[in-house]
Amino acid sequence: MTTTVSTAATSGAATSVVRFEQVAKAYGDVRAVDGLTLDLPAGQTVALLGPNGAGKSTTLELLLGLRNPDQGTVRLFGGTPREAIAAGRVGAMLQSGGLMDEVTVRELVRLACDLHPKRHPVDEVLAQAGISQIADRKVNKLSGGQEQRVRFALATAGANDLIVLDEPTTGMDVSARQAFWATMREQADQGRTVLFATHYLEEADAIADRVLVLHRGRLLADGSSAEIKAKAGARRISFDLEGLDEELERRLAELPFLSNIDVSGRTVRIQSTDADATMHAVYGLDLYPRNLEVAGLGLEQAFVAITAAEEAKTA
Repeated sequence: MTTTVSTAATSGAATSVVRFEQVAKAYGDVRAVDGLTLDLPAGQTVALLGPNGAGKSTTLELLLGLRNPDQGTVRLFGGTPREAIAAGRVGAMLQSGGLMDEVTVRELVRLACDLHPKRHPVDEVLAQAGISQIADRKVNKLSGGQEQRVRFALATAGANDLIVLDEPTTGMDVSARQAFWATMREQADQGRTVLFATHYLEEADAIADRVLVLHRGRLLADGSSAEIKAKAGARRISFDLEGLDEELERRLAELPFLSNIDVSGRTVRIQSTDADATMHAVYGLDLYPRNLEVAGLGLEQAFVAITAAEEAKTA
């Protein structure tokens, strides 16, 4: 199946940083990427979202030339991924692959800088990654969060035009995550394209200019965080009710335009595709809700709603 999603953000091949054209990749009977077409121009910060098995990691591996597509083409800066990487235009921070043991952090980062065609000074890279204070520590003595920051240092050892990050803040504490994304914003402000896959949807909501939602290798949604939320087509309603019992819960579950309902204690939480009609029906039951709140979905709830709707269509 072929999926093409157009947005105002797309641009022609001449100005593309990343361009996928009808790309497919299968492992046996499983189509990890299924007719993917997208176009990323320079200077965007792009979040790649999707449930486990959606094809995020395979998409990044295709982008980096670690795997070849079964069909379609992947282009970076108008050429092949390997050409772009050899020219020092791409930095990557992946989940897979270990770090060298029995060397210090400084020695490992210095090696990455020395190998990069457009190297940065070692001390600058260490400081930017927030690891100057552990520079003389052996790599095999690092915590998980520290290892992630070392991987980030390796990905930014030179002046890359594209930075690719796969679950970059896994294992980092809150302060380290905040510092990491502050650095990424600086990279984007300098005109670099940042593409990251994450399970932390609040990061995508706060950081990304553009959000791509993958599901079973296909692109379900492509737009700003606000556009993704609007695409879900639902709003959140919450209120308190006195005297809730099984019969009243049953009647609430029959309200029109509900996509989800949760009752906890005396609090009712609803997702509705027509909040006005749903609340009209609530009042029609002679109910008097207190502490009424109606709001748009957050990115996480929108993501769940979009992927659940797709699952329902393919069930």
